[in-house]
Amino acid sequence: QLQLVESGGGLVQPGGSLRLSCAASGFTLDYYAIGWFREAPGKEREGVSCISSGSGSTNYADSVKGRFTISRDNAKRRVYLQMNSLKPEDTAVYYCAADLYGSGSCRKADFGSWGQGTQVTVSS
Repeated sequence: QLQLVESGGGLVQPGGSLRLSCAASGFTLDYYAIGWFREAPGKEREGVSCISSGSGSTNYADSVKGRFTISRDNAKRRVYLQMNSLKPEDTAVYYCAADLYGSGSCRKADFGSWGQGTQVTVSS
């Protein structure tokens, strides 16, 4: 059974850093694109960053380019999101999701399996 579990969220001051981790089980991670999405109160869930299956090509939302970095370690069955220079507007619940043979395009509708989310709060 495919399962995704996020960790690494928390409270951080503006300008700080966090590294989120998405642990995959029950499937071969190599074959899946993994995306990080976030949902802030009163807003729609949006794509933050995605990494494709195979080549590992990456995509980033304009709002996080240059600050966030997505990476994957298929041997450890984990995908990471390194978040630097965090801003209050980054506050949200962050979810990882899987897309079989995905291109990593970060289209929410392509992702069929989701984790439960981890809260990130950026505040002084």
